[in-house]
Amino acid sequence: METIYTKNAPDAIGPYSQAIKAGNMVFTSGQIAINPATGNIEATDIESQSKQVMKNLTAVLEAAGCTWKNVVKTTCFLKDVAKDFSTFNTIYAETLGDCKPARSCVGVAELPKGVLVEVEAIAVL
Repeated sequence: METIYTKNAPDAIGPYSQAIKAGNMVFTSGQIAINPATGNIEATDIESQSKQVMKNLTAVLEAAGCTWKNVVKTTCFLKDVAKDFSTFNTIYAETLGDCKPARSCVGVAELPKGVLVEVEAIAVL
């Protein structure tokens, strides 16, 4: 197994890695809207947070030698599915382009640091 790290995504805020490569599989940790340059959450709305999350996740995938075309499954967590699902879907679709991995999107009561969205991915090299 190989630990994946990039300075282009936020440092872990707990005892975990940004991603792990195991054989030809890559498992990312959930990414939230932390700006890796400052270590802070600067975005306050779902659109801006979704953009930062997808940017962070893209950076982790690239550090592992992947693109979104390698992603086979994502899990998305939204604090308010009823309010934010459509906006999140728009940003998600813009980021993935023609890629359409399997996906789960669930509503949760709370996310780390009070963010509105978190996304994790599984990719195959």
